[in-house]
Amino acid sequence: MNTLKPNKNNYCFCTAAFGNQYRTTAKLLATDLEKFATSFPLVIFTDKPQDFQNYPNVIAVKHWCRGVKAYHERRFAIQYGLSYSDTVIYLDADIRICAPIPERLEFLPGLTARSCTSMAKHLKKFARKGSNIKAQRKKEIIEKMASKAGVDLDSPELKFINEFLFVIKADRGRELEFLHMWGKLAIYADTLGLHNNPTYAMALAAVKTNFPVFRSKMSGVDFFDDQIEKERICQGQSDFNAKAEYFRAQYEVEQKERRLLKRLMRKVYRPLTVFYNLTRVRLTAAFNPSMLTDYQY
Repeated sequence: MNTLKPNKNNYCFCTAAFGNQYRTTAKLLATDLEKFATSFPLVIFTDKPQDFQNYPNVIAVKHWCRGVKAYHERRFAIQYGLSYSDTVIYLDADIRICAPIPERLEFLPGLTARSCTSMAKHLKKFARKGSNIKAQRKKEIIEKMASKAGVDLDSPELKFINEFLFVIKADRGRELEFLHMWGKLAIYADTLGLHNNPTYAMALAAVKTNFPVFRSKMSGVDFFDDQIEKERICQGQSDFNAKAEYFRAQYEVEQKERRLLKRLMRKVYRPLTVFYNLTRVRLTAAFNPSMLTDYQY
């Protein structure tokens, strides 16, 4: 494993990449950053760090998932990145960078998201779903998470964070309190059956620890996300041909994962993995919770 040389005046990137599909897209992201952000490393927490040994800008760290699924594991990559720089830019592993990133990017202490909105506004959609049992169960879990954190879901400070691209900047140690509370709420959500959507644990942890949340367009960061790009095209803000090469690369990766044998394997393997991990998390949370929440690097 490569080691980071602390450089508190600059920033670094980080992501989490578990499974073949996300390791493949993370390699594309690493190539983009080597081209467009040469001076800044990319920290990747992954199940197979050896896959990144030929990427000179990558610090690949072997990590086993504490939770039922890998969605919350990014918090460990962020904390590792904070040992290098006081500013860590998180990107989902399937994001692409399309143009040079400035040498200097300024952010306020706290969490800065490319996209966020009022949590109260977001939660109103659950009321509209009426008889949707799955949605109502999700709402109940979020309410239990808020109760555990001692946070009012109607608080104007509570934000729904679109977690595909955000920045954590150190705030006198408050960032570590935030990450720890995020972990506690993530594991609690796991034990209740909510394994996706890190935004709820992140938002509640931010309010609980007084870690400020900001929204920024992040000028200077030209990125590609297939879902967001499709929305831009529908709204007339972009054209398919402008990012066609990125759509093609994403399609090729996804097609490899959709081959018949792999699809059949996923239908059997994934439910068994979730069941095993859920049992593991519930038992560990009951008898040794620090094993799931404490930073161990």
